[in-house]
Amino acid sequence: MTDDVQIRDLNQTYRGIDTPTNVLSFPMQEGEFSDLTPGLLGDVVISCETAEKEADEAGIELSERISQLLIHGILHLVGYDHERGDSDESAMEDKSLELMQILEPDKNLPIF
Repeated sequence: MTDDVQIRDLNQTYRGIDTPTNVLSFPMQEGEFSDLTPGLLGDVVISCETAEKEADEAGIELSERISQLLIHGILHLVGYDHERGDSDESAMEDKSLELMQILEPDKNLPIF
């Protein structure tokens, strides 16, 4: 959990995008050092500032938005990627909804 300043720095450093974002995932199952911690999926970083703005805009609780972002980040760590195309985006959204319905009492909570 961090703020917009720190997540912007991470986004710039690791993705070349000089703006804050809501969530970043850093997989540890890929790359040169993936064998160091084979049981660890990776890290998920969430900007509380951005999450709060998005929760307010959507009319949901901050905790609900953080749950959404955490699920989103973890799905990236296990191989889902909405940026690969429509079918991958749809699969990720379906899995996100499935997991949100387990975690959150509001069964009609939207995914965005």
